[in-house]
Amino acid sequence: MNHQYIYASLTRISDLAKREFEVKKLPTKKWATGDYVVCRIIDPGSNTLSLELSNGRMRGVIGGEQVVGALGERYATLEATGTWKKVGKDLKMHVLTGAGLMGKMTSKSAFIPNMIEVSYTGHAFRKNNKLTMDSFVQPTEGMPFNTPVVLFVGTSMSAGKTTSARIVTNLFKSAGYHVVGAKLTGAGRLKDILAIEDVGADAVFDFVDVGLPSSIYPKEDYGIKLRQLLNKISQQNADIAIIEIGASPLEPYNGDVAINAIREQIKCTILAASDPYAVYGLMKAFDIRPDIVTGIASNTLAGKEMVEKLCNVKAMNLIDAKTSPKLKQILSAATGFML
Repeated sequence: MNHQYIYASLTRISDLAKREFEVKKLPTKKWATGDYVVCRIIDPGSNTLSLELSNGRMRGVIGGEQVVGALGERYATLEATGTWKKVGKDLKMHVLTGAGLMGKMTSKSAFIPNMIEVSYTGHAFRKNNKLTMDSFVQPTEGMPFNTPVVLFVGTSMSAGKTTSARIVTNLFKSAGYHVVGAKLTGAGRLKDILAIEDVGADAVFDFVDVGLPSSIYPKEDYGIKLRQLLNKISQQNADIAIIEIGASPLEPYNGDVAINAIREQIKCTILAASDPYAVYGLMKAFDIRPDIVTGIASNTLAGKEMVEKLCNVKAMNLIDAKTSPKLKQILSAATGFML
């Protein structure tokens, strides 16, 4: 590995850490989502900030170090927003996620630390060709998507989707089933799909595998990428797919496109909610009736009772081991698999 650079986890589909490449500056009019870029850290931000490496480990940073990441966009309701399209003449931008998503920060919550600020050094090149995430995407054979799905959606980021998906993945694996995990939308972080792999998923995928740093992308083009991703999932011939829609379907991450693409295979929907009223809003907006509501809204008896009264759906705190028998019963009835 060339230790001249820090290779953030968005480079995990590439060979940039193993093979030499050149760094050349390009005018911003020639930049595009998914371009691999090298940036120098000019302000490491809070001393609590770190970068996610291509193996999923977190690494602290020092001013002056150089990072290889990818140009992209983020629009997180609870943390920060930003895009490479807002980078100015000074060529300064920010690390918008620990995975190395590079763009100019446009807003930030007062409750998170200052973000890592970087200065553009140049694009990664080989043989006069700009290297992008797409440069390393392997073609997939087209095939129908017929894998039964347990779908995890949320009313916002950090509502409890991944934690709930881990619990359900573990139940299916403990029962002896072949499980594939996937995250179809959101901003690229390896930790989310690693969490599913850590509890036994036989294979895991996300939109990074098809060349996207985040799923903020033109709808038609995202649809093509999604088809490639669903092909990868189908090739696993799994008994069940544990699929997460990152962030919320109401955010500009193409969650609506993803849900519609797999709707016919959805056997069970688990909604991680921040509050009962958000459950009601999401159900109305996307014509989704969850089988279970969990997450922050289910942490207390008051929250659970309001969800059930307002929305007439079952609310359960899946972290509580006492809910496991009922969870197994609901999953078995919905999917046809005995747990």
